[in-house]
Amino acid sequence: MHLSSSNCSCFKWIVIFMFLYMFALSQADPRISEAGLFCGKSRPPPNASYIPLFVKEMRFLSQLVTSQNWGSSAMNNSAISIYSLAHCYRDLSHDDCLQCYAASRTLLPRCLPAVSGRIFLDGCFLRYDNYSFLGETVDPNWDKRNCNSSMDDNINQIQFTRSEFNKTVEDLIHNVTTSAALNAGYAVAGLKGVYGLADCWKTLSANGCRECLTAAGREVMECLPSREGRAMNAGCYLRYSTKKFYSNHSDTTNQSSEMLKTGAVLAIVLSVSAFSMLSVFCGYAVYRRWNKRNQARKNLGLISCSYNKSNLNFKYETLEKATNYFDPSRKVGQGGAGAVYRGTLTNGKTVAVKRLFFSTRQWVDEFFNEVNLISGIQHKNLVKLLGCSIEGPESLLVYEFVPNKSLEQYLFDDKKVKILSWKERYNIIVGTAEGIAFLHGGSEYRIVHRDIKTSNVLLDENLNPKIADFGLARSFAVDRSHLSTGIAGTLGYMAPEYLVKGQLTEKADVYSFGVLVLEMVCNRKSNAFVEDSGSLLQSVFSKFCHYCIKFFSIILLFSLFVCPYLSTWYFCI
Repeated sequence: MHLSSSNCSCFKWIVIFMFLYMFALSQADPRISEAGLFCGKSRPPPNASYIPLFVKEMRFLSQLVTSQNWGSSAMNNSAISIYSLAHCYRDLSHDDCLQCYAASRTLLPRCLPAVSGRIFLDGCFLRYDNYSFLGETVDPNWDKRNCNSSMDDNINQIQFTRSEFNKTVEDLIHNVTTSAALNAGYAVAGLKGVYGLADCWKTLSANGCRECLTAAGREVMECLPSREGRAMNAGCYLRYSTKKFYSNHSDTTNQSSEMLKTGAVLAIVLSVSAFSMLSVFCGYAVYRRWNKRNQARKNLGLISCSYNKSNLNFKYETLEKATNYFDPSRKVGQGGAGAVYRGTLTNGKTVAVKRLFFSTRQWVDEFFNEVNLISGIQHKNLVKLLGCSIEGPESLLVYEFVPNKSLEQYLFDDKKVKILSWKERYNIIVGTAEGIAFLHGGSEYRIVHRDIKTSNVLLDENLNPKIADFGLARSFAVDRSHLSTGIAGTLGYMAPEYLVKGQLTEKADVYSFGVLVLEMVCNRKSNAFVEDSGSLLQSVFSKFCHYCIKFFSIILLFSLFVCPYLSTWYFCI
């Protein structure tokens, strides 16, 4: 087939693009690829509030992984319990461990609302269940092996006969499992071009680790003659491969053993000094706690006086009468921080009164955080704070009343009275973006909302959006790159990098806004877990990849068969 010069030029750019695309894919980290995801079938009892408990458990587990590369936790309420375990394989660096855990935490919620699930990535393991499993070694119902290989299974390419290869793998598995059992549950090894890794969870005893690795060794041998095999057991992970997959700094376990011995000696020496200083630290901690409480009482009194003298102060009795003593029929909304009631003041003005559920200690932090952040800012796409009450038996916030409730009710309520047109959806998206942009750059301090979602976007009589609920918002100066804080927000809307490192920037709101836009376009909730169906973000990405392949296929065909006849087109030059 003869190609014209214009056709060759066009084809050249296609080849260059495809090469760059494939090169980018080759840089992906193989240690976060999924080796196995296993979900239970049991469901939580009705009204168990399982998803919030799951999010809280994962949040606490993140702190443990960040500090020590593994962690286990348990949380209970009156209806159900959650036990969890996260473990990074010990050849990973700390940063690689955090990335692997973030990937596993993103993938594991696909099991929800099941009360149990476990995921094995090539660099880490994450599991949750409704019973204490931390001492389990094997589980006949859930222990699996994965013999899939991303490489060609041609043994001749590595200069082995099948019998020689099988014998080499058998010797390697024996060596690495024996070493791991003698070396605190971890070892890596290489033999004649075959590499292996064995790792037991740190919750197992030495005998439990030996039992788990023995069973894993039998299972992984069933993968032969595949060039790669993994055994994924309840208490350990075992892998062999003709590709060196583990990190270079853990090629041998002798250094690790020596470091453990040195660490033990240092621990004994330092414990003597630590004990002598313990009483000093305890006394100082008690003093600090007393001083902090005393200062909080003083601050509360000063703030109370300040708000009493300002035009933000409302009398508790006035708001109580305005809401007809918090009549349930006047309740217009319910959130995690409190309930919202419609009230009518003596001058006839309709307002929204937020009745907070905080205890005194939380109240000082969350209540004044919301008041101080938004009392001084005004924007057409932000709900206006009219005042507050701090003198009665409970704390109250007073907002302008927004009659059309939240965007969530327009999109997902089964009894929605109106279906939004595309023009109305576009205006809501633009208005929400303007409100977020004002928070990020419209005042002396940058404000990050941290909980952008459809239920926190209210609609006025003209369906103009107004961002509400600033209880989780945080502010920081313009010259600071980020704010280190505890993780807070709603599952499905939180940015992965914020989940991993807890470093708060404006990007957290931008990510949440992107999820909100997808919800409006697809008319589907991001945090709705449907059995045998991926999340909203997974579905969108899957369709994006599908249409990208179609697009590049059309471009390639165009370059080969149409460009020769359209040489005057800029694309074909």
